[in-house]
Amino acid sequence: MSELLTEAMAQLAAGVAVVTARDGRDDLGTTVSALMSVSLEPPLVLVSLASRGYLNEVLLRQDRWAASLLSSGQAAVASRFATAGRPSARLLVAGTPHHRGAHTEALVIEGGVAAIEAETTKVVPAGDHTIFIAAVLAVAYVDPSRQPLVRLRGRYRSTATS
Repeated sequence: MSELLTEAMAQLAAGVAVVTARDGRDDLGTTVSALMSVSLEPPLVLVSLASRGYLNEVLLRQDRWAASLLSSGQAAVASRFATAGRPSARLLVAGTPHHRGAHTEALVIEGGVAAIEAETTKVVPAGDHTIFIAAVLAVAYVDPSRQPLVRLRGRYRSTATS
């Protein structure tokens, strides 16, 4: 059943983001396609993370994180943050324009379509994932001139038409 469900859900295009957090002196991050707006009043978003992942463990200890919504030219960044056994996020963003979020101190990747900083307000266990519902602290930037990166049928794609 799980393989069939994975294949079924792969038919639905989803935006690609990198979620990052600062844990003491270390930086962590992972690629997600399960990030969405929940509410405008108050401004809330949610992200779903694999429960067995280290970033999940960190976000259960500390509440502030950032999400960089990637642009179509950032598939390599998405792949770096999706690789198992990845090193510190600081190494993964080397050579990629980025800054620290003013509200979270998490790494914010520049050159995407948008970036937000958030603070978890509710945690919901959901099977083999954990859903983090968070208040939006700031919108770091929005760049509608760029095309978003999406994941569809197991591959990163652009929404640009040829």
